[in-house]
Amino acid sequence: MNRLVYLVHAVLLAAFAFAASAKEAEPRLLLKEIAPGVFAHEGLIELTTQANEGAIANIGFIVGDDAVAVIDTGGSVREGRRLAAAIAGVTNKPIRYVVNTHVHPDHLFGNAAFDSPGVTFVGHANLPRALAARGAFYLSSFRRLLGEELIDEVRIIPPTLTVDDETVLDLGNRELVLKAWPPAHTDCDLTVLDKKTGTLFSGDLVFMRHVPIVDGSVLGFLRLADALAAIPAKHVVPGHGPLVANWPQALEAERTYLSHLVKDLRGMIKAGEGLGTAAQKAGQSERAKWQLFDDYNPRNATAGFAELEWE
Repeated sequence: MNRLVYLVHAVLLAAFAFAASAKEAEPRLLLKEIAPGVFAHEGLIELTTQANEGAIANIGFIVGDDAVAVIDTGGSVREGRRLAAAIAGVTNKPIRYVVNTHVHPDHLFGNAAFDSPGVTFVGHANLPRALAARGAFYLSSFRRLLGEELIDEVRIIPPTLTVDDETVLDLGNRELVLKAWPPAHTDCDLTVLDKKTGTLFSGDLVFMRHVPIVDGSVLGFLRLADALAAIPAKHVVPGHGPLVANWPQALEAERTYLSHLVKDLRGMIKAGEGLGTAAQKAGQSERAKWQLFDDYNPRNATAGFAELEWE
C-alpha cells in the first residue's frame, strides 16, 4: 500500500512539474531568414487583444560580424522576450541596437525585454517627444486591450540615439542606413536599410493587406511613395502584412488607397459635406481590397478631413 501511495505521489509531482514548465515556456517565435543574416517575424493582421498579446506588427533583427540590431520589439514584453529568445537561438553575438520605427505600441511595447547594459535604443528625432506625449495614454488605454498582466510589464523607453536625417549603424561588416522621414504614417517614421543585402525594414510606411493608417499626414504619406519607391531594395519587410517580393510595385496598392481617400475628401469638402459624412463615405471604393478597413478607414478619413479642409 505504501508503494502505491508513493507511486501516485510521484505521478502527481511529475504532472505538476510538467504543467508548471508548460505554463512558463514561451511559444517559439516563427522567423523567416529573408536574406543572409536578416530575420523577420510576420505579425497577425488583427487588432490588439489579450489573445494575440499584441503580436500584430512585423518585427525582426539583423546580424553583423560583431553585433545584432533589433528592428521593433513587438506589442508586449512577452513578445519581446520571445524575440530575444529567437535571437539567442540564431547567434551568440550581443544585441547592440534596438531600433524603433515609430511611436505605436505594437512596435515598441516589447522594449523592456531588451533594456540591458550595452544596448542603445534608436529612433526618429521626434520619437522622444511623441513618447512623452502619448506614453501614459498608451499604457492606460492598452490596459483594457492587453490585460493587467501584460501591460504591467511594459515600460516606455525613449531612444538615446536619435536620427534627424540619416545615420549609419555598423554591426561589423554590415552597415545599416537609418532614414528619418517627414510626417506621413506618424511624425516619427524611421526606415532601416541593410546595405549588404538590400533589405528594407519600412516600418508602417508600407502596409500590405492591412489597410494603411494615417496618424501623421495623409498628404505626406502620399508624397513619400515616390521617395520610397526610389530605394533600391531587394527585400522589404513592411510594418504589417506579408513580406514583399515585388518592389517597388508593391507600393501601388497603398498609393491608390491614399489617392482615392484624398480625392474623395477634397470633393466632399468642396461640396460642403461634413466630417461625419466624410468619415462614413471617403475611400469606400477601396474597401474590398484591405483587411481591417472598417476599423481604420473612418479614422483616416477624419484625420485627412482635418488636414485637407485648410488647404
